[in-house]
Amino acid sequence: MITLFTYGPQFGLPDPSPFVTKTMVQLAMAGLDYETAPAMPTDSPKGQLPFINDDGVAVADSTFIRAYLEDRYGLDLDEGLSMLERAHAWAIERMVEDHLRGPMVAARWLIPENFERGPARWFDAAPAEHRDAMRAGLLEAIRAARGAPRHTADEQVNLGVRTFEALTAILGDKPFLFGDRPTGTDAVTFAMLAGILTPYFDSPLREAAERYPTLVAYTVRMMARFFPKQAWSAPLANAA
Repeated sequence: MITLFTYGPQFGLPDPSPFVTKTMVQLAMAGLDYETAPAMPTDSPKGQLPFINDDGVAVADSTFIRAYLEDRYGLDLDEGLSMLERAHAWAIERMVEDHLRGPMVAARWLIPENFERGPARWFDAAPAEHRDAMRAGLLEAIRAARGAPRHTADEQVNLGVRTFEALTAILGDKPFLFGDRPTGTDAVTFAMLAGILTPYFDSPLREAAERYPTLVAYTVRMMARFFPKQAWSAPLANAA
């Protein structure tokens, strides 16, 4: 049995990490049975979630988890795609992970109201005398990280908008990025968009994303397909 180590549902999402959600979707696409278990990044071989344990074989990082599953179980999540489409799929995945994740993290962590409502709550179970220092230390680490946290708020949103525009053009009037069925790249694209569009957090990035109805409807469609029991906001659901 495959065990997927996750944070667990939070922030109105199947998991607060889009990389965990990506792997959950890809496991569902593969038709593989799995169970989830709570974990922290320090439990992982690479210090990050997700990671899996497949009958004693531990694999960390969503990209390498996918590669392992395809090799181990003879799968191809991009079955039917041409070599050119596979190249486009890889480029889309890199664009989404590199240029949506950072602005999404900044929106959650660097907007004080969102931080207090979301990530700051992770320390509620810590001893009272240590909570403030732990929250401040992790927040400072986020601020010092390379990428989006070093950009201005407007620059972060601009990165998101350029990616939203590109995804809208790629998606067109198709239900999924490459046609009538989702492929591996849809998993990460959906996960990142859902992380931005969750109504749990207000941000200029979310407001920008909501101006792309094609992407909103796509996110709703993927959520209904892979997480039918996940509560999702009525305004977004009405876009389907």
